[in-house]
Amino acid sequence: MTFLYYALLFLHFVGWAVVLGGTVTNLRTPRLAPGVLHGALTAFVTGILMVGIGEAVLDYDYNHMKIGIKLAVAAVVVALTVIASRRKDPSRRLIGAIALLTTLNIALAAMWR
Repeated sequence: MTFLYYALLFLHFVGWAVVLGGTVTNLRTPRLAPGVLHGALTAFVTGILMVGIGEAVLDYDYNHMKIGIKLAVAAVVVALTVIASRRKDPSRRLIGAIALLTTLNIALAAMWR
């Protein structure tokens, strides 16, 4: 199960990288890169699966406040990405909000112990 956990962690990182890269590169001409929605959904689902496997099988001790806040931020990123993907011309503020919240989620993971 440890291998599965780390495979999910890898996919989680790739998902967030796709979201951040796809939004930051398109801030000048506000549009959503093709893979951003899939990256957000990948990061969201793999994060939930990692916590489930870590709690149930690997007996990791998580900070549930941190996990809850990260889950809420990730849910907002997914929602904003769905909204932006359905619009023909998403605003720069919407794309910027996705990039900012993604950066916040990465910062919470890295800095909150």
